[in-house]
Amino acid sequence: MAEHAKARSRTGLQVAALSVAGILLLLGVLGFVPGITTDYGELRFAGPDSEAKLFGLFQVSFLHNILLLGSGLAGLILARRVSGARLFLTVGGALTLALWIYGLVIDRSSSANVIPVNDADNWLHLGLGFGMLVLGLLLSNQKGTGGRLDTPLDRP
Repeated sequence: MAEHAKARSRTGLQVAALSVAGILLLLGVLGFVPGITTDYGELRFAGPDSEAKLFGLFQVSFLHNILLLGSGLAGLILARRVSGARLFLTVGGALTLALWIYGLVIDRSSSANVIPVNDADNWLHLGLGFGMLVLGLLLSNQKGTGGRLDTPLDRP
């Protein structure tokens, strides 16, 4: 019963942060799964030489997967509080957009491409970063319910 009351008291901002964190954790784990990650034998720690691709599309490396897992874990921890959820979505969104810019300007064949990124990664980082920022900013400004989700149990 306490878990149900706890879930019911989460704000939309916290639910959004938990959802994004869950997606990041899932992507981080899947990056280590042969078959879901194609050319798994070509997975490298970091750098442009990692030819492994999540879903055959997104270039990944051991470092890239660890960053996804770490970001997801941070999101789960931060989403416990409204201020932490806001921080995770806004700062995480800004950092993801910075990663998108990095992917646009970096010479992808150079050793500076540490993460590594390809075109598919860049589109993902743009969408994810923008989406996180929008969620963090819009849900922070909810009025009336204090950002709390309206569930059937909350209605008279």
